[in-house]
Amino acid sequence: MIKREIYMQRIRPFINTDLIKVFTGIRRAGKSVMLELVKNELKESGIGEENFLCINFEQFSNSQFLDVESLYKKITDFQKNTKGKIYLFFDEIQEVDGWEKCINSCRIDFDCDIYITGSNAKLLSGELATYLAGRYVEFVIYPFSFAEFFEMNLIKNPNVDKATCFMQFLKTGGMPFLSNFPDDDSAKSQYLIDIYNSVVLKDVVKRNNIRDVDTLERIVAYAFSNIGHIFSATSLSKYFKSENRKISHDTILNYLKFCSDAFLFYKINRYDLEGKKIVTVNEKYYCADHGLREALFGKNIQNIDQVLENIVCLELLRRNYKVYVGKKGDLEIDFIAEKQGKKIYVQVAYLLANEETIKREFSVYNFVKDSYPKYVVSMDDLDFSQNGIIHKNIKDFLLMEF
Repeated sequence: MIKREIYMQRIRPFINTDLIKVFTGIRRAGKSVMLELVKNELKESGIGEENFLCINFEQFSNSQFLDVESLYKKITDFQKNTKGKIYLFFDEIQEVDGWEKCINSCRIDFDCDIYITGSNAKLLSGELATYLAGRYVEFVIYPFSFAEFFEMNLIKNPNVDKATCFMQFLKTGGMPFLSNFPDDDSAKSQYLIDIYNSVVLKDVVKRNNIRDVDTLERIVAYAFSNIGHIFSATSLSKYFKSENRKISHDTILNYLKFCSDAFLFYKINRYDLEGKKIVTVNEKYYCADHGLREALFGKNIQNIDQVLENIVCLELLRRNYKVYVGKKGDLEIDFIAEKQGKKIYVQVAYLLANEETIKREFSVYNFVKDSYPKYVVSMDDLDFSQNGIIHKNIKDFLLMEF
């Protein structure tokens, strides 16, 4: 089991505090494993097994606890029969109606340390904000990074090389459970399709009472096809009109928001470098895992420039950066990433095949006058760094510290 240290480093300062630790992210990204990793670390520190109450609310055997009163009684009884602090680990807690009141009450009533997971961003809005405002800390769990994917493959085959591993990652993505089907592309594809169906049906359709599922799926398909491309509700509406389908702007925006709430897509706003402000129209969308795109629609290799951009965007988000698309007039920098008062700029290309391409990719930085690191990332093995702008092969970029 990969220890996923990138997340553990962020979680450790909050262990044994009264803040509720909330793990969110797309289904099957490894949130349950994160609960197990935290539990293992607590056990290594001397906490006994008898102090842990762990419930997965998607298991039928735990359906009796989907009623919030029954859940609270279970916790109360557990606490009465346990010496010392109790540790509550609740997986997919959004399945429990009114869970916010129960969790908040536990935090007040018992000497406890609470960890919960959920596959829908709505569990951090509405009533939760009212009941738990200032009393929780959120950790978004993403599918495997290339570094984690490479580590997993090294465990299974110490002789595997980066290039081979990256080509596999490029095609299948980073959903952790895929390591169980190392040589079965058909099984991997079916697993990813099942994840997609589960997200759409449970976290989008069911949770938002969507009746027009066909329209939703068409919007999702369009978004998957256009990852990294600027598009607006207006352009999407025109696209559907060309297919003799009338879909309102509000419907398009709502459906995209529902998908983002389910962590299927991440919306990246543009940042106007001249006006120094966020532009709230013509944003870009990136998918939670490019393997889903391949399983559903194929063409990851044909659209490799888009997929590479998606991989870099998710890597920046995974490393806790706030990410924007840089804009100045008609020019764009793929990503401006900010964290703790520092920035990096990243331009992504497939191959720097000729002088014209090299000039285009590097010249976007001509109007950026600050001294923060500026990268051009591509599949090239040769180093094309120039004028203080760092060129990196994408494999090396994804494995380096920044």
